[in-house]
Amino acid sequence: MDIKIPQYVKFILNRLEEEGYESYLVGGCIRDILMDKVPQDFDITTNALPEQIQSVFNNIKTIDVGKKFGTIIVLSEGHRVEVTTFRVEGSYSDGRRPDWVNFCTDIKKDLSRRDFTINALAYNKTEGIVDPFHGMEDLNNEIIQTVGDPEERFKEDYLRILRAIRFSCELKFKIERKTYLSGKKNADKIRDISMERIQKEFFKMLLSETPSTGIRLMEEMGVLKIIIPEIIPAIGFDQKNPHHDKDVYNHILCVLDNTPSVLSIRLAALFHDIGKPYTFTVDEKGIGHFYNHDKKGAEITEEILERFKCSKELTEEVRELVELHMKHGRNFGDKGLKRLIRRMGKEKIFSLFTLQKADKKCSSGDYEFEHIIQMENRTKEIIKNKEAFQLKDLDIDGRDLINLGYREGKVIGEILNYLLEEVMGNSKLNKKKSLIELVNRRYPLK
Repeated sequence: MDIKIPQYVKFILNRLEEEGYESYLVGGCIRDILMDKVPQDFDITTNALPEQIQSVFNNIKTIDVGKKFGTIIVLSEGHRVEVTTFRVEGSYSDGRRPDWVNFCTDIKKDLSRRDFTINALAYNKTEGIVDPFHGMEDLNNEIIQTVGDPEERFKEDYLRILRAIRFSCELKFKIERKTYLSGKKNADKIRDISMERIQKEFFKMLLSETPSTGIRLMEEMGVLKIIIPEIIPAIGFDQKNPHHDKDVYNHILCVLDNTPSVLSIRLAALFHDIGKPYTFTVDEKGIGHFYNHDKKGAEITEEILERFKCSKELTEEVRELVELHMKHGRNFGDKGLKRLIRRMGKEKIFSLFTLQKADKKCSSGDYEFEHIIQMENRTKEIIKNKEAFQLKDLDIDGRDLINLGYREGKVIGEILNYLLEEVMGNSKLNKKKSLIELVNRRYPLK
């Protein structure tokens, strides 16, 4: 079988073999190549010990990222390639790292510790594909199953339950029955996994082509209630509203699938209506309402993302998208739009429009969001024409006002904010002469 390998990877494989060591490409990169995909990373495994790996590559940079776990990063032609000694390992009792690692000299023993058969594949030019656990057969049959007994594999690292769901979602494969049942049985053990590791798997799943598949599988297997318990009330929640033909949960998943693979937007889609079950009221006509669900949802979103150990920047961006997702309307004026741009920023405002359009697509009946497209187009005009929507865009500043005779202090800010309001309503006023005239009329000097 002809496996295309980049030159920078071949260099490492060949150097190890020249020094008398076995070396193989291993894991996900082989899986991806067999599926005609371009691997994001190339991992190499070898019978050379970590110190020997460093010795082999003593003339180029290596990084010790976990020598006791057998991994050395080799920098080849500007690329970082993980080179790991054949090993078997113990359970991840702390939810982060294996309790112990023993190096071994047999590639098949190394592959036996891998999570799923489709990842327990290795290759080198001498032996070709090494596949002791029939991973190629499972690839052809589109099946996710553990290497050996699923109870043992999951016991070693319960994050593998979430990984099974993620691979099923990403690859559109089915989880083999024993693997599925074992994962469902042991789902509660995910509570012991570090949130950083959970976040990494969950976010990869969210960025897949159809993330709702993974969310539904998480729900079926009992993982969702552990990772995001706040969303459980949305399942089956009847909105009792003519604008919605889906329950809250199915509406959320529809919106999720209708957004691009951008993490902040996908997270906002997942959480945009999470506040609805907590704000539900029914009027005298039996119609359901969710007043302030956007604000409640923003609060819940912030709590979830802080628990997920997300950066402040990502947390704030997603929170704002959730809080502002209802800010649109057919009579949305220029001032309101410019305030929205000021709050979101010139780049992130378009993420909001994307979320809003997906939200509308998943409403009942003939959805229509022409008014959102008009807001989007007007925003592009505002930015292109450099129309003022923040204080720094004004053709006058605090120093100019002081030079006109106004005292430093609160009045300067008050005047500038007044001018910005006027200019946001009429961009032609944003010229120093016109602004001074406005100031003199509203704030005459005594």
